Amino acid sequence: MVLVNENYLKLQKNYLFSDIARKTRDFIAANPKAPIIKLGIGDTTLPLPPTVIKAFHDAVDEMADATTFRGYGPEQGYAFLRELIVEHEYRTRGVSIQIDEIFISDGSKCDTGNILDIFGRNTIAISDPSYPVYVDTNVMAGNAGDPTNHGQYSNIVYLPCNESNLFKPEIPAFHVDLIYLCSPNNPTGTALNYGEMKSWVDYALRENAIILFDAAYERFITEDQIPHSIYEIPEAQKVAIEFRSFSKTAGFTGTRCAFTVVPKDLLGFDSNQKNFSIHALWNRRHCTKFNGVSYPVQKAIAAIYSQKGSEEILRNIQYYQHNAQIIRDGLNKAGLEFYGGINSPYIWVKSPQDKSSWELFDLFLHQMHIIGTPGSGFGPNGEGYFRLTAFGSQKDTQCAIERIQNYDFNA
Repeated sequence: MVLVNENYLKLQKNYLFSDIARKTRDFIAANPKAPIIKLGIGDTTLPLPPTVIKAFHDAVDEMADATTFRGYGPEQGYAFLRELIVEHEYRTRGVSIQIDEIFISDGSKCDTGNILDIFGRNTIAISDPSYPVYVDTNVMAGNAGDPTNHGQYSNIVYLPCNESNLFKPEIPAFHVDLIYLCSPNNPTGTALNYGEMKSWVDYALRENAIILFDAAYERFITEDQIPHSIYEIPEAQKVAIEFRSFSKTAGFTGTRCAFTVVPKDLLGFDSNQKNFSIHALWNRRHCTKFNGVSYPVQKAIAAIYSQKGSEEILRNIQYYQHNAQIIRDGLNKAGLEFYGGINSPYIWVKSPQDKSSWELFDLFLHQMHIIGTPGSGFGPNGEGYFRLTAFGSQKDTQCAIERIQNYDFNA
C-alpha cells in the first residue's frame, strides 16, 4: 500500500487561479462571442524586447556550434549573470552582496516554496491577504496545522492587513521564526517604506527570526521612500532572504528566470542550539534538486543590463505603469475605493454595496466581461476586495475602464 503525503489533503479547495480559469472557461463556452478582457492573473502581455531576443538567438546559435556548445552549467547560475545582478541590483544602491550569495532559478514562486526544504518546524507568520503560494507550500510542508472554519490554518500566525493599517502587516507582540513579507505587495499593491521595513528587520534581529522577503515587483517602485531591496536596511543580511523575479521585470513569465539572495551571515539552529549556515544548506539543496536555468535564458536576461536592454525594459515597465494610472483614474471617476497602483502593477478594489469577492468577480465577468481576481482567494482578510492588474494591453485596459465607468453599481 502506497501512502500519500497527508499534508496535501489539508489544502483548501483548488489553487485560486485554477478556479478563475475554470469559471472563465465555463463562461466563454456558454458565451463564445463575449468580448472578454483579462485583468486578473498577473501575466505580462508585451513581447520580449529586441535586445533580449537577439541575445536569445545568439545563445541558441552558440549551442549549435561544437566550439561554443554548453552542457550542464553551474547550478547556482553562470558567473556572467550573477556578476551583473550584484553590480546593477545591489552595488548601485550601496548594498554589498557577494556573487556566490546569488542563486539563479526558474522562478520566485518555486523558490519561496522550495526554501522550506532547509527549515524545520517553525512558527510561520504570513500576511493576510497574501500570495496563496506562501500558505499552500507551508501546508504541503506540514507547517500549517489543521484548517479552521475561517479559511486559515491553526499553526500559522496571520498578520491581518486591512483598511485600518493601510494593508500593511503589523509586527506581532510575540515571537515568530519565519516571516513572509512582500513589498510592493501582491495582492494589495501597497509597499513598505524605509521606516516600516526597518522595524521588521529590528524585530527579526531581536527575535533571532528570518524574513523571507519577496521583492518580485520592485521595478515598479516610483516613490523614493520605498526601498527596492530589504538589504538597503542596515543589518538585514543577518536576518533576510530576498527573492527576485524577472517575470514582471523583463516579461519572462513564460521564459522563466529569477534569483534568490541568501547571505552568508544567516544562521539557523538544530535542536541542540548548534548553529548552521543557511547559505550552505540552500546551496546543498539547490545543487541536489535543481540543475540550473538554461544558458540561452541566462544570456537573454544578462542583456537587460546592457544600456539598450535596460532602456527597452524600462519602456515596458512604464507601459504597465501607465496602465495602472489609467485604472486608478477610471476607478476614481467610477466612485470606487481602491489601494495600490502607484508602486505596483496591482490595484486593490473595494467591493461596492458589501458584495463578496466572488460576487464581484461574477458581476465583472457576466456584466462587464472583465476578469479580475477575487480578494478572498488571497485570504479571509481579502474578502470584500477585488484585484485588477496593469499587465493587459493599453487598448484593453482603457476599454475595461470605460466598461467599469459605464456600469451602474447602485442598480
